[in-house]
Amino acid sequence: MNAFSLKRIGLLMACWLSATLFRAQTADSIRLLFVGDLMQHQAQMDAAKRPDGTYDYTSYFRQVRPEFDRADLLVGNLEVTLGGKPYRGYPAFSAPDEFLYELKRVGFDVLLTANNHCLDRGRKGLERTVRMLDSLEIPHAGTYREVEERSRRYPLLVTVKGFRIVLLNYTYGTNGIPVTPPNYVNGIDRAQIREDILKARRMKPDVIIACMHWGIEYQSLPRRQERELARWMIGLGVDHVIGSHPHVVQPLEVLTDSVTPGRHLVAYSLGNFVSNMHPTGTDGGMMVSLTLRRVEGRTRLADCGYAFVWTSRPVLSRKPGYELYPLNIADNLLNVNEKERMSRFARQVRSLMEREAKGIKEYFF
Repeated sequence: MNAFSLKRIGLLMACWLSATLFRAQTADSIRLLFVGDLMQHQAQMDAAKRPDGTYDYTSYFRQVRPEFDRADLLVGNLEVTLGGKPYRGYPAFSAPDEFLYELKRVGFDVLLTANNHCLDRGRKGLERTVRMLDSLEIPHAGTYREVEERSRRYPLLVTVKGFRIVLLNYTYGTNGIPVTPPNYVNGIDRAQIREDILKARRMKPDVIIACMHWGIEYQSLPRRQERELARWMIGLGVDHVIGSHPHVVQPLEVLTDSVTPGRHLVAYSLGNFVSNMHPTGTDGGMMVSLTLRRVEGRTRLADCGYAFVWTSRPVLSRKPGYELYPLNIADNLLNVNEKERMSRFARQVRSLMEREAKGIKEYFF
């Protein structure tokens, strides 16, 4: 066989391999999973602290990890800073770095940072949080060290299995703490949001998802302001809206309109994902799943659903760490106190969804 033939075979093999890899990295559908507030109160840090001064969070997600692994993209609201020592809980959060390491280990693909606690440690906390996320190569949106950095990195575009996904992230405020220049925090400003949506559309994505930190704490229903803002963004080209901040679950709805054909999911609040909060409704939250599918060259919402989780804590479980439980967890894994508290949470959130989220189903894993 001459050199020309060998070269031709080599080129054919390279083309075959390239096509094979492309097919492996693309798909006709994709599943996105969004979770609520990832928090670190003082009691959580005290429970995680080891005698040697390090922190162990391996108990947190082991019961929900299988659901994480089924998602093609996992997104959460990082409602703490990584501002370094001294670590503190409420009201000015600075979480141990090990918390972020655990989020990375269990599969979080994107973390959102625009929330009312993002300036709890001022400029140092914002900038160190960004550096820590970058050091672990975790894509993020919401806060920036300077405007130029924001212009380069926002809107956030991630590509998964050939789907181009744009994520937007905004907060209603920062607990009255002013932003220190040149830092930038994405606030809910319609002129800026409009500009960002237009920029996002020019990126030719398959889907645009706005993640909003909004609403009133502990209220189980969204206000008219949130409903109107969601519809306004969808009218401009946002496909789906995911909300946080109230620390309790709020309803979901699917919208349709003539301007942007297809179905648009709005989840007004996912509630807490993991925290030490205990007022009614704050000791759990929900995960929202979106399945997107390409149909005749367009990406559509093929399916969506929600699954509830509840946080057990050492004072109830008599175990050393906090742990998230799906509501269908086997009874023999819970003690009497855990069963009673989880049942109370389940009754409340399911009653709300039965009234307010018609047509969207709870699922189990």
